[in-house]
Amino acid sequence: MTQETRDVAIVGGGLVGATLALLLGEAGWRVDLFDAGSRPDEAATLGEGPPSLRVSALTAATQRLLTSLGVWPWLAARRIAPYRGMAVWDAEGSGEIAFDAEDVGVASLGTIVENDLLLAGLRRRLDDLPSVTCHFEARLTGYRRESGVSTLVFDDGGSYRTPLVVGADGGRSVLRGLAGIPVSERDTGQVALVTSVRTELGHGGIARQAFLPTGPLAFLPLNVVPASNGDPLPGNEASDHHCSIVWSTTPGEARRLASLAEDDAGREALARELEAGIGDRLGQVTVIDAAPHFPIVQRHAQRYVDEGLALVGDAAHSLHPLAGQGVNLGMMDVAVLAEEWIRAKKRGADPADARILARYARRRRGDNAAMLAAMQGFQRLFGSAQPALRLARNWGLGGVDRLMPVKRLMIRQALGESGDLAERCR
Repeated sequence: MTQETRDVAIVGGGLVGATLALLLGEAGWRVDLFDAGSRPDEAATLGEGPPSLRVSALTAATQRLLTSLGVWPWLAARRIAPYRGMAVWDAEGSGEIAFDAEDVGVASLGTIVENDLLLAGLRRRLDDLPSVTCHFEARLTGYRRESGVSTLVFDDGGSYRTPLVVGADGGRSVLRGLAGIPVSERDTGQVALVTSVRTELGHGGIARQAFLPTGPLAFLPLNVVPASNGDPLPGNEASDHHCSIVWSTTPGEARRLASLAEDDAGREALARELEAGIGDRLGQVTVIDAAPHFPIVQRHAQRYVDEGLALVGDAAHSLHPLAGQGVNLGMMDVAVLAEEWIRAKKRGADPADARILARYARRRRGDNAAMLAAMQGFQRLFGSAQPALRLARNWGLGGVDRLMPVKRLMIRQALGESGDLAERCR
């Protein structure tokens, strides 16, 4: 059976796709959101117990967007971890740079949020919008565009016709492939391992990242309520003795580290390696979860738009996690796309007009390309064992740390306040 969608179909119901559905739904658009996953259970305990493995470091610009959508207050009432500072250093040398929110007169540089908690907050708001319909276990198998209408075909045999379609279905976007949009892809040669830890010393609201010979190791601050035995449990007073770990390393090393987390003795050994990797800056470390890993591949779609189609988030660009900017770039994408489409509709223009889609692509592609290039440069600089480059990066970190105007500029970049932002993000 073929069904006619109303205004727009969004393929991919993750953080970025759900945010776009909320932006358009609040503006009165009739939206169909398709997600390949199962309908989530209503989890009253979200934000309690052990922290989730997957987290995002959200910028001030993303926080403003989520506040305007009514999502942030719900998150803040549960579990978030603002961080006021960052410390970055070369573990093979003496170069180090520190950033502090006070340097630019703000309360925090960003906020660590658990992905499943953020997604629950977005879906909770979507449930309040009668104009948005969410379809789960909807796996896209076909796509075509004819006479100004897109037809989406799913694995259950159902099909949907829509004037506008958005690909928000991740780095391996099925829609992007079916639409025939080429993508530039670069295997970084690294794998990201994630886990959660408890630390002897409090993190003090500081995000820490050490560049090791095999790749960067990040300790991202969490606020988790501890029980008397040290395990995280529900309560009212958060502790700063927990961190989320993102360790980017070689595939073989990632497999070895992940295997350590399979039993108690192995987790103790992994904890000792984490302590050494971070230079014992947080005292004794206890690993409190499994340690899955995933390959790091940078991708950039050769175009963001096609006739009646737009790509957003990882479907358009995916980058190395060392800067923590992936979700934020996707949020900026959907804020700009929604702004262009809502403005067009208000003035009676067709949102599928190629000129309107081109404006979205023009506003976002340059910023995203610059971030991809920066991440590639950082990886090459800090991944090199050449003595000259090691000396240069140590001198560079120390030199920048003494140049306050440069540090302020870098902090503004980290806050997500550069580029052609949508009004709701400023």
